[in-house]
Amino acid sequence: MPNDERILDTIPHGTLGLIPLQSCKELGDKVDKYLVSWRETREHEHQNDAAFKDYRRDSYLISTSVPRFGTGEAKAMIKDSVRGYDLYLMVDVTNHSITYSVSGHLNHMSPDDHYADLKRVIAAAGGKAKRITAIIPFLYESRQHKRTSRESLDCAIALQELTAMGVDNIITFDAHDPRVQNAIPLKGFETVQPAYQFIKGILRNVKDLKLDSDHLMIISPDEGGTNRAVYLATVLGVNMGMFYKRRDYSRIVDGRNPIVAHEFLGTDLEGKDVIIIDDMISSGESMIDVATELKKRKANRIFVVATFGLFTNGLEKFDKAVEDGIIYRVVTTNLTYQTPELLSKPYYISCDMSKYIAYIIDTLNHDSSISDLLNPYDRIQRLVNKYKAGEME
Repeated sequence: MPNDERILDTIPHGTLGLIPLQSCKELGDKVDKYLVSWRETREHEHQNDAAFKDYRRDSYLISTSVPRFGTGEAKAMIKDSVRGYDLYLMVDVTNHSITYSVSGHLNHMSPDDHYADLKRVIAAAGGKAKRITAIIPFLYESRQHKRTSRESLDCAIALQELTAMGVDNIITFDAHDPRVQNAIPLKGFETVQPAYQFIKGILRNVKDLKLDSDHLMIISPDEGGTNRAVYLATVLGVNMGMFYKRRDYSRIVDGRNPIVAHEFLGTDLEGKDVIIIDDMISSGESMIDVATELKKRKANRIFVVATFGLFTNGLEKFDKAVEDGIIYRVVTTNLTYQTPELLSKPYYISCDMSKYIAYIIDTLNHDSSISDLLNPYDRIQRLVNKYKAGEME
């Protein structure tokens, strides 16, 4: 059964309201369109009851703004009533494209700025909403999730701060370390994996993949991402391998111990297509190093796959890696800001996550279980079977 035909026969928790902050506006608009189209056609035996008030609307978006003063200070304004609403707030803390003025100087919004705006919108709701769910695709400060010596635990502090302000559930994608949810053990926390969207994106764009252990292999670029690679390899029925980073612990460069070498653990790679999967591409150096090592081991085409494509050092290194035949395709999602330059690259595959987010919101609003949405095994199997039968769209 397609997910938009899911039987959601429970009463909604409250009137659905969607607030994508400016950083997430494009993604939020797409999510809204899916929700509108599904609810227009959905029949429910109690749809005329008071509990279904405003169930069908032309849009579930709630108008908000975050104006700034000349000093750079800001305030949030919600322009419609949210009393009794089941609110879903969306924010992309990595969207660096948004600017504002500080005493006449142009300033790009940082993750701290986006997080502060999220808190401002929650504060503007003033405790009137029935329930608040924060959808933070790239979990704020998720790379600062554990303490080594005298360090701040920024992610844990942020989660506790949000729940103290009234957030009931936090939805994120591919959290750097899901154990950070231990900071808020009595609140809802879901970390969602986009494995199905990755496979769909690759299969739609590459028509000659052979999905068997003789021709394909899944690689984790480090020991931290092993579970991600094991899941994908198991679902596809292929082998997996991994690299571990050998570091020089006698030195610290740019706040971390420099990598001396990437050591490979796995079977023979010669002639096989390879999917390297990780949670994010930041500068991209690690991914390119791993791809280079795989090429030394005579791998065939190399797909670099990550949930978040940040590309903090630009795309020049990836352009060269593709030109040199090291990387074949780069695959990331639209959960974070994508530059026009990135979208124009012929080697880039963008995986749209808006429909998946709409499924999650629609189901949660009905207080139904999202367990089947979080495990895409059956959907991946159907997709693979269609691909092998030559029936892909």
